[in-house]
Amino acid sequence: MYAIVRAGGRQEKVAVDDVINIDKVSEEAGATLTWEPLLVVDDGKVISEASELSGYSVTAEVIGEAKGPKINIIKYKNKTGYKKRMGHRQKYTQVRVTDIASKSTKK
Repeated sequence: MYAIVRAGGRQEKVAVDDVINIDKVSEEAGATLTWEPLLVVDDGKVISEASELSGYSVTAEVIGEAKGPKINIIKYKNKTGYKKRMGHRQKYTQVRVTDIASKSTKK
């Protein structure tokens, strides 16, 4: 079983025990996050209707913080002596997906 969730401005494909990096959130390590999925695939059955998805939830536990790769930005203009160097390193929060559950088991 896996689900597609919107986390930190992006959509992520998650399954139980996956560790993903999302944009930094203010939660402490050990806190629990809950998302409503956009799509759920359960044993080949694809669930994408909003009325059916309202019965599902994805929970995740915050592991800690992480940093992305360093990005170097260099600006240069020929014959003017203009050089500018900048850098950027994105901050992320690592989370482990603990459960993809149905809130109600109705048939």
